[in-house]
Amino acid sequence: MQLFAGPSGEFIEEAVQKRIAEKLGDSFYDYYRFRASASEFTSWKNSLAALAHQLRYSNIRDHGVVLELQLPSSSARLDCLVFGLSEADESAAVLIELKQWTEAIPSEWDGCVESYVGGAMRKVLHPSLQALTYAQYLQDMTEAYDVDRGGIPLTPCSWLHNMHPGASGVLRGAEFQELLERSPLFVNSDADRFGAFLGHHVGRGKGVGIMEKALSAPHSPSKKLLDYTAALVAGEPAYRLIDEQVVAYNAVLSLVRKMQRGRTGKAVVLVKGGPGTGKSLIALNLLGTLSRFGLHVQHATGSKAFTQNIWRVLGTRSKAQVKYFNSYSATAADGVDVLLADEAHRIRSTSNNRFTPAAKKSDRTQIDELVDVAKVSVFFIDDFQTVRPGEVGSAALIREAAIRHDVRCEEIDLRAQFRCAGSDEYIDWLDQTLEIRKTGVERLEDEQFEFAVLEDPTDLDAIIRTKLAAGHTARLMAGYCWPWSDPDENGDLLDDVVLGGFRRPWNAKPEARKLRKGIPPAPFWASDPGGVDQVGCVYTAQGFEFDFSGVIWGPDLVRRGDEWVGQPSASHDRPVKTRAGARFTDCVKNTYRVLLTRGLQGCYVCIPDAETREYVRGRLARPTMSSSG
Repeated sequence: MQLFAGPSGEFIEEAVQKRIAEKLGDSFYDYYRFRASASEFTSWKNSLAALAHQLRYSNIRDHGVVLELQLPSSSARLDCLVFGLSEADESAAVLIELKQWTEAIPSEWDGCVESYVGGAMRKVLHPSLQALTYAQYLQDMTEAYDVDRGGIPLTPCSWLHNMHPGASGVLRGAEFQELLERSPLFVNSDADRFGAFLGHHVGRGKGVGIMEKALSAPHSPSKKLLDYTAALVAGEPAYRLIDEQVVAYNAVLSLVRKMQRGRTGKAVVLVKGGPGTGKSLIALNLLGTLSRFGLHVQHATGSKAFTQNIWRVLGTRSKAQVKYFNSYSATAADGVDVLLADEAHRIRSTSNNRFTPAAKKSDRTQIDELVDVAKVSVFFIDDFQTVRPGEVGSAALIREAAIRHDVRCEEIDLRAQFRCAGSDEYIDWLDQTLEIRKTGVERLEDEQFEFAVLEDPTDLDAIIRTKLAAGHTARLMAGYCWPWSDPDENGDLLDDVVLGGFRRPWNAKPEARKLRKGIPPAPFWASDPGGVDQVGCVYTAQGFEFDFSGVIWGPDLVRRGDEWVGQPSASHDRPVKTRAGARFTDCVKNTYRVLLTRGLQGCYVCIPDAETREYVRGRLARPTMSSSG
C-alpha cells in the first residue's frame, strides 16, 4: 500500500499547487478509515513541497514517484521512492528518507543521534541508517529489489531539508562514515550534490514503467535474507539439539518436505514442554534450516522483550522474519510456508489492541489467523505459563483450531529440560507445591539444583551479586506487588520495591523514553549488564534464563491453612487484578512458576510472609541448600 504513486511531473504539479498533502490525507483515510494526525499532515505539507522543488531543480521529470509506501508485513511507511534509468541505462530506484530536523546531538547508542522529535529530544536512528534499513527490508521482502534475481538496484539516502551545514557535524561524524558511503546524507545547501546523486542513479528517466513493475511484484523473503538468517541462527554451535528436541525438529522438516512434494496439505505441529525444555532453541534452529531451504518461514511470539532481544542478536534485518502474533491479521491465507509460533501460551483472543482503528477491528480469533496464514504452523507451548487474563493459548485451543480448519495435527512432548540444573524433580516439586499439577513429589531432595528460602531481601540481593562477581549471569525478580513509577526528570528509576531496609527500582517501563545512561530499556533488562540494579517482573523475565535467579515472593499469593489464597488487593498488575476474576490465583501461581524456573544452576527465593515461607521450607529435605559461588 502507498498513499501516492505516479509520474514525477504529477507529483511536482500537485505539490506546487499545494494539493499533495490533502491528496495523501484522503488516501490515508480511504485505507485506514481515520484521519492522519495534524503533525503528519504538516510534515507532508512541508517536506513534500521541498522535495518537489528539489526534483524539479534536478530535472526529475520523466520518473516514477511513490510516497508513503507501507513496508510489507509492517505498519512502517517509507517517505519516498524515485524510479528511473541510471547513467548506465539500467532500471534503478532511490529511497529518500525526509526529515524536518534542524539539529542533532550525539547519542551513546550505536547508530543513533538525539533530535527534537514528537515534542521532545529523543534517541533516534541516524536518518541515513533508517533509510538503509528500509532499503534492506524491501530488498529482503520484495523480489522486485533482489538484485541477485535480476531485481532493481535500490540506493538509500536521507535529506534534511531544514538543516544548515553547520548543524550537521554530528550526523557526519567519523563513526558514520561507512554508513554515509552506503546511504548518503544531504542537507538544505546540497541541492547540486543531491541533484548529481539523483542524476547518477535515476537521471535518464522513463521511470513510470519501472515503478509499476516494482509495485506489482510479489512480497516474499529473498534468498539474501534467508542466507543471512541461516548463517546467524543455524551456524551457532550453542543451538545443538538432542533427544525429543531432535524429534520435534525432524517432525517439522518431514512435514515441510511432504508439503513441498504435494504429499500432504496444511498441518499443525504442537510442541509441548515445560520450562527449559528447549522450545525456543528448536524454533530458532528451524528458522535457520528452513530459511536455508529457501522457504518463506516466520518466527512469531507474543513477547516484546523476547522478540526485541532476538532482533538485537540477529540484527535489524531479522525483523522481516521475526514478528509478533498480531502481525498476520491482513496476511493472505497460506501466505507463509512455515510459521514458528514460540511461547504460544501467550496467544490472545484476537489481534485487536487499543491502537486498532474501529473500522479495522476483527471478530476473528488470533489462533484462527495463525493457523490460516501458514501451510505448516508449529506451536511451542507450556500450558502453565499463562500469566495474564488476555492470554488464551493452550494445547486444547490449538487442537480445536486444527479440527476447525480440517488440518492434521501432530503433537510432540519435550520431556528432558535443560534448566534448573537438569532437575526434573525440582520442576515436579514446584508444580506439586503450587498445586498446578499433581506430580507426587512432596519434598525436594535433589541437591543438584541450588535452592534456598530466605527471609530478608537484602540477603537475596547479596547472593545474586556474589554470583555475578564470580562470573555467572544472575538477576533479581519479584511478583508484581509494588507500584511501578515513571523515571524522574533525570531519567533515574524510583525505588518502588521496598521491603524493610531493602529498596530497589523495577526495570524501566516499556514506554520510558528518557533513561539515565547505564539503565537498560525494558526489553533488554534480562540481557544488559545494567539490569542487575533493577528488579525484573514476569513480563521482562519470561522467555529468558540466567545461571542463578533470585525471586521476591510477594503477598499476592499466600498460604493459608491447607490452600493457596490469591490476594488481588496486594497486586499492582492492573489487568490481572481487574479482569482475571476467578482465575486470579491461577494467573499468580503461573507467574511464580515462571519466575522460579529462570535459573540454570540455582534459585533463591525470599518469602516475607511467615506462613507461606514456613510452608515452602517445610517441603524441603533440607531448610537451606548449597550457595557456593
